[in-house]
This record gives sequence, structure tokens and C-alpha cells, in this order.
Amino acid sequence: MIFGITMGDSSGVGPEIVLRAYGAGELKHDVVVFGDYEVLDYCNRRFGYGVPLNVVESPRQARDGALNVIDFGLMTEPDITPGRINAKSGAAARAYVVAAAEAALRGDIAAMVTLPMNKEATQLTDPKFVGHTELIGAVCGASDVTIMLASDDLIVTHVTTHCSLKEAIERTKQPRIRKIIQLTSDAVLRLKPDARIAVAGLNPHAGEHGLFGREDIEEIAPAVEWARAQGMPVEGPLPPDTLFYLAVRKKKYDAIVCMYHDQGHIPLKLLDFEAGVNVALGLPIIRTSVDHGTAFDIAYKGVAHTKSLVSALEFAARLARG
Repeated sequence: MIFGITMGDSSGVGPEIVLRAYGAGELKHDVVVFGDYEVLDYCNRRFGYGVPLNVVESPRQARDGALNVIDFGLMTEPDITPGRINAKSGAAARAYVVAAAEAALRGDIAAMVTLPMNKEATQLTDPKFVGHTELIGAVCGASDVTIMLASDDLIVTHVTTHCSLKEAIERTKQPRIRKIIQLTSDAVLRLKPDARIAVAGLNPHAGEHGLFGREDIEEIAPAVEWARAQGMPVEGPLPPDTLFYLAVRKKKYDAIVCMYHDQGHIPLKLLDFEAGVNVALGLPIIRTSVDHGTAFDIAYKGVAHTKSLVSALEFAARLARG
């Protein structure tokens, strides 16, 4: 099996991460990078990585002994602006993702692993862009997608992701909650057949019996009851302020369905910022990602960690074998 890695925004840490991980022998599976040769070559020379690069037109042409690259020819060395928003690199990063998703749909790659894009940079040429997951979903014709974040200690999924908190509350409705519980159950039970899943409340103390809002009673609880009736190992809604303690310290739950982006991202990143993995659920392809951003503040300084990329590739391989 061969896996596709998208290079991410050329102004960020993506290029150096994939080069250093390959050079250190940390990528244990055959990979092809969707990106720009000139960017990788510049980064390779800048840090003296000495990684042999092999340009191919298709993943099927990949050879051993080199980091195989599908060269888009969109970025030249003078276009590289380390640590700064760049419309050209934002558009290029988008192109890499679209091409990798299409390659996965064709079966040219077993899965795609994405390095970080900068939303602001990409929006300069695609104002509607909100994130990897939504873009890949559009390419695949899938609308009911969500993010699963995974580490050794915890798995979290999200009913809503890239939207305002006000919109997140408005979108916390039974049909969407049911769908995310279903996607979570399907994915987690593939990894652990006896998994236990909890659903977090939206409001403080899961609404305190309606004292702090009706969403937990009227939207979340019925969705949980529906899931339990379908045989899914799920409980909730449970108070978010104690739920993560029960899952991580007491090992009572293996995964938590969260209602909005930060409810799940903050605890997961606190637990395992460097090795956390982002997995898209609801797609007809396998897509994992590093769980960090472009890190413009440290771009092209040679200090960005490779753990999340290594973990994302390993997780993709596990799913592909399954």
C-alpha cells in the first residue's frame, strides 16, 4: 500500500516536517508527497537533510530509496515566504488536498494524510474555504462528515467544528447528533470492539435539568436514547466539566462525542499535543491529519516536531488494513 501526504502550506512547517520524518526513517510505510518540488528542494538544502527526492506523475510510479513527490509546479523558490500569509501558497495547498482526495477515490493511494493549511491564506483565493474536512467532503460528495481526534488516552468527535459558538448551539440538533454518534460508534468499535462512548452535554452541568438551557433535554438526550435503542454503547448527555476526568483518569469511557470544536480540542491537545491525530469520519476514503496548525512562528527554523505526522500515518495504516 502507498499513502499520500499533502505538503500543506509552503509558508508553514509542513515541508520540513515531512522531509525530516522521512530522513530520520520515521515514516514506516510507502508514501508519495502531493506538493511542490522546488519548495521541498529549498527546504532540503536549507537544513542539509540530504533527502533524495524523486518526481513522479502518479503514485503508481513511486520507487524505493527516495521521497517520491508529485510536483504541481505551483510554487517556485522566490514564492516561499516562511511564516507569512501568502495567497499563492494557500491556493497551492488547496490544490494538493483536492488532488490527493481524488487519488484516494480512484484507489491510487490507500489513504491520505494531510499536513497543515492556513485558512486565512487559502481564503484569499477561495473565500468559502473553512477547513480540510469540509473541502475533502465536497470532493467526495459527502456532507455528513466530522472530525475525530485520537491519542493513546482519549478519542473525541464533534457535532460541530468550524463555526462560531452561536452557530454551534444552533446546529446542535437531533439529526446531526444521531449521525455523529453513529459515525463515532462505527469507527471506535472497529478499533476496540468493547469500547464505551459518552456524549457530552452542551450547557454547564448538561443543562442542570433545564436550569441552564433546554438543548440537553430536547436535542441531545433523545439522540442518545435513539442510539442506545440501536445497540450502540453510549451514555449521556453528561456534564462536560467532569466527563473528561471520568474518561481519562477513571478509564470509564474510550471516546466522547463533543458538541463543539473547543470542547473536544482543548482536552485532547492538553493530553497529547505533539502526537494527536485528526481523522475525518463520514468519507468514502481514509483521511488522517496532524493535529496542529502551520506554526508560522517556528516555520523554517528546523524545530517543528514530527510526532503527529508519524502518528497520523500509522493511524491511516491501521484503518487501511482494517
